[in-house]
Amino acid sequence: MKRQLYEELLKWKNSSKRKPLLLQGARQVGKTYLVNEFGNKEYSNYIYLNFEERPDLQSLFEENLSPPNIIENIGLLLGHKIESANTLIFFDEIQLLPQALSSLKYFYEKNPEFHIIAAGSLLGVSINKQSSFPVGKINFMKMHPLSFEEYLLAGDNSLLAEKIKENKNLRPFPETIHKKLMSELKMYLFLGGMPEVLQDYFSNKDIASARNIQNELLNAYRSDFSKYTEKGQAIKTPELWRSIPAQLARENKKFKYGDVKKNARAATFEQTIEWLKGAGLINPAYNISVPKIPVSAYADYSKFKVYLFDTGLLGAMLEISSELIIDTTAIFSEFNGAFMENYVAMELTASGMEDLFYWTSKSDAEVDFIVQADNNIFPLEVESGKSKKLSSLRSYEKKYSPENIYRSSPRNFYQDGTFANIPLYSIFSFYNYLK
Repeated sequence: MKRQLYEELLKWKNSSKRKPLLLQGARQVGKTYLVNEFGNKEYSNYIYLNFEERPDLQSLFEENLSPPNIIENIGLLLGHKIESANTLIFFDEIQLLPQALSSLKYFYEKNPEFHIIAAGSLLGVSINKQSSFPVGKINFMKMHPLSFEEYLLAGDNSLLAEKIKENKNLRPFPETIHKKLMSELKMYLFLGGMPEVLQDYFSNKDIASARNIQNELLNAYRSDFSKYTEKGQAIKTPELWRSIPAQLARENKKFKYGDVKKNARAATFEQTIEWLKGAGLINPAYNISVPKIPVSAYADYSKFKVYLFDTGLLGAMLEISSELIIDTTAIFSEFNGAFMENYVAMELTASGMEDLFYWTSKSDAEVDFIVQADNNIFPLEVESGKSKKLSSLRSYEKKYSPENIYRSSPRNFYQDGTFANIPLYSIFSFYNYLK
């Protein structure tokens, strides 16, 4: 399946400012598959070292972290001399070997001619524990589940994806095209963007099999909670994780610690939130009351919503039936539109938004997402049905006079003055429309 990050890897390879690359992302989002494909296609020599499969590889980094010494040891292990020309070395599951992570600094400083990529599950969590992390010496990329655009590309709908991106004038699509895209979106909401799930579905067209894989992935994540968290967090993490679907299903989706455990306070679960965020498993959205640039400086980080990193896994946790895929509107309105907001959060994150924000006013108006693009701030409301109500957006517009206000809903493209409706299936191109 084509991943858009492949193009970013090509830019990295050809950059004059290239540093060792750290590829981050949740478990099973396709990091290893992507780098293997990239290494085999774009380099004459590709060396793959997995520190989980080969614990003995630790000895290669024990004597010292000099790159020539490490390269020589790898060559001795593989039985041939390693030249830097057109060679990619991939350190996989690097979170298991802190010395290998530290060595990236020296590859950058002393032997930048070597192309090095490192990746690992839960790497964001592991990084926080490193005292010798190579700050300023590496490039970063983050990998997410497949976006809806990547889903369309994987399902041989590349023309539809291209048409969405080209529609910068926000002209309505012919109704038959709009309906086809909404049908594809409903399927995507159920399947989500985990590569193994989508690969199985595209091969077998078996919804039950896809759901089984989703449940297996959820079991794997629950296993990770006890495997990677400290003793004090081993109980808290599953408790908080289990509460997320119910929190999203409420009318008011603001995260409440008391819904995780009775009488619980922030101090009990703050570290757990950070752990799940670092692991790439959740996308928090933080509250702002005044939209100014930079948005992050005006956020209240004590008030937030928590979105799951994949709608398919959210559906599996909620035990959403596949029958909803057939229903025209049910999957959009189910659980107070939990899928829709979660989906939009996924798409914005995959588009490059590192942190998500939402706006509330003292009069109870609320806009689901506040998007900063260059020196402008835009409000984006998510509507799960076909309601034309714009009360919160108009309230925001009256207070702050933004250049444009946006709603994303199951409706077709529509524009009237400063207001524009963006179909849910086109959110992956939202930044493109702003530009």
